[in-house]
Amino acid sequence: MKTMERILIKVIVVQFIFLLFSQFFLHVFDLMPELKQITQYEGVSKNSYTKIIETFNGQK
Repeated sequence: MKTMERILIKVIVVQFIFLLFSQFFLHVFDLMPELKQITQYEGVSKNSYTKIIETFNGQK
């Protein structure tokens, strides 16, 4: 059982390294410009904050 756990931990570490590696190359080197358009359509690329309308004006 210990050998299986060691193999599983190694696989998880390798997967995490590949995830970081691929995210770095996709975002820094702009390998897929379509991803930027998708994030702009979804509205997650901008840090635009909207004003929150307060419905209760301090009424007690």
